[in-house]
Amino acid sequence: MDAIAVQALSVRRGDFVLGPMDFSIGQGEIFALLGKTGAGKTILLETLAGFYDTTYHGTIRLLGQNAQTLPLAQRPVGFVYQDCGLFPHMTVQENIGYGLKMHGAGAADIQGKVNALAEMLSISHILKQYSAMISGGEKQRVAMARALALDPKILLLDEPFSALDPATKAMLYAEIRRIHQTFGCTILFVTHDFQEARQLAQRVGILLNGKLRALVKAEALFQTEYDAEVAAFLKG
Repeated sequence: MDAIAVQALSVRRGDFVLGPMDFSIGQGEIFALLGKTGAGKTILLETLAGFYDTTYHGTIRLLGQNAQTLPLAQRPVGFVYQDCGLFPHMTVQENIGYGLKMHGAGAADIQGKVNALAEMLSISHILKQYSAMISGGEKQRVAMARALALDPKILLLDEPFSALDPATKAMLYAEIRRIHQTFGCTILFVTHDFQEARQLAQRVGILLNGKLRALVKAEALFQTEYDAEVAAFLKG
């Protein structure tokens, strides 16, 4: 059973059309979605997360279940936006525990989970701080901790490293691998960085102008024959 299985998926947002497309991502796989700005990468992630349930056509299955039968809060999905989406009026601790609180978890359980995730992601020292007071790399760690607090089986990351310096990126690459190993979750991340896709992912999808143009193993990204448009994209 795949973690994500998509059939004949199409989404219209204004004049932009994503799809139609078919693809699947196996349980426990790390999958990268490559594409230029405006290709539809974020729209695809948001659709998988359930933001456009009334406007897409086709079928999305998450761990074998039709996604449209699952209320948003019950989807086995964690989502991290490029800008992290942290609540500025909450401390780091409150941000991480927010989803647990909304799901009715008790204070002791929330505190225990927050502390465990903070220790794992090396952010225990900033739990009492607000998001404006922490670095970009720390914000990404906090956003990932908040997403992981509800034990998602599928983690969606929207260009999580694009605004970070190379040293911070390298540290977060290691964090992603550790999260994958520890939680065993399926990870789908969006990027426009070819080397990032090759370094982190097992497979890569190439999305151009709303169309999924190729699916390849990460190590074969530059050894595969493509049509002229995809080849030009990969040459930069």
